[in-house]
Amino acid sequence: MKQNAYVIGAGMTRFGKHLDFSLKSLAADAITGALTDAGISSKSLQAAYMGNAAAGIITGQVCVPGQTVLRSIGIGKIPVVNIENACATAATAFQQACTMITSGVYDVVLACGYEKLYHTDKLKTFSVFTGAVDVEDMDNVTAGIQKKFKAVGAPLEEGAGSTRSLFVDIYATWALEHMQRYGTTREQFAAVSAKNSIHGNLNPNAQYQEVISVEDVLNAREVAWPLTVPMCSPLGDGAAAVVLVSEKKARELGMSRAVKVEASYLSSGWDYEEGETESIATFAAKKLYEEVGIGPSDLDCVELHDASAPSEIMYYEYLGLCEPGEGGSFVEQGHSALGGKVPVNTSGGLMRKGHPIGATGIAQIVELTEQLRGEAGGRQVKDAKVALAENGGGYIGSDAASMVMTLLTR
Repeated sequence: MKQNAYVIGAGMTRFGKHLDFSLKSLAADAITGALTDAGISSKSLQAAYMGNAAAGIITGQVCVPGQTVLRSIGIGKIPVVNIENACATAATAFQQACTMITSGVYDVVLACGYEKLYHTDKLKTFSVFTGAVDVEDMDNVTAGIQKKFKAVGAPLEEGAGSTRSLFVDIYATWALEHMQRYGTTREQFAAVSAKNSIHGNLNPNAQYQEVISVEDVLNAREVAWPLTVPMCSPLGDGAAAVVLVSEKKARELGMSRAVKVEASYLSSGWDYEEGETESIATFAAKKLYEEVGIGPSDLDCVELHDASAPSEIMYYEYLGLCEPGEGGSFVEQGHSALGGKVPVNTSGGLMRKGHPIGATGIAQIVELTEQLRGEAGGRQVKDAKVALAENGGGYIGSDAASMVMTLLTR
């Protein structure tokens, strides 16, 4: 839906393996950073939308995770809404916060996504991802994955959900289908990982900051054919937060660093009818473009949900950055790199910045806010004025279960 809200403060932690930091401390760091960046006190907050997906499994904190975080830094009394929506958790918190401001309910709202995924028991971590599908339909989920592997003549090794995330196998089927349908190559998937490593090298908050080549990616350990480790987003801990305000409040505080939220659209997947091919991402992108009155050619930079290298290539096509089947050549020709037609994932994306699932969506907003303010340092996109974030989560049927598309302008 169209929005009329402004980001005036943004903060995040570095993503990574933070076994020595509590979930509350990570969230507190991001929130404190956002408030400091906004130049306001926590006493100005009128509500908070707190996104977390895995605490119930990883830390055992259920029911009131947002309140525990906020009380640890002296924030109480205000309404606190706890949100869980798979990998789109933080983006959903952001979208709901924007909507309440646009509706005139609040003038100053906090939106935060925070997560810990690392655990000494890896089965607990993998169970988080296994729970992001319909667990009562698990036999059909696994049978569907096996059927897709068989259809393209590829082997499927045991271990999904125990030695690797179930979603790795889902991404592998997407990769194989794209290769079969369009002739996309493993080298093109590897080009996504290599490109994002260059961007991540320029981001102090990225989990992985070393630059890797296409050859490095192809020679890395295979996870599920045709994917290698650098083609998949890693586990991660971390938090990201933004302070959102109404137009009235933004003018009161000063508009010099405010970034406008033009639209933020939340949608969910559906059961496809016979012959239907439109993806949830294509559907959501069309709605966003129509509501704002722009098109893909108007975008200056994009943060999208590259949970795997083939995912990024497919989202180029779904967002209209290129035609269907041209995503592989789009990255290969440098169009999605810094200096290209539409720089994508200047943060390093999920594969290099990291993917603490409950924090990812707002981390995307933090990156785009820095880009639109002209504060992104060595990864700055020249004269960035229009930016899009795409954040999907879960898997039901044959597509994402939830998705948030957001358009920001300066």
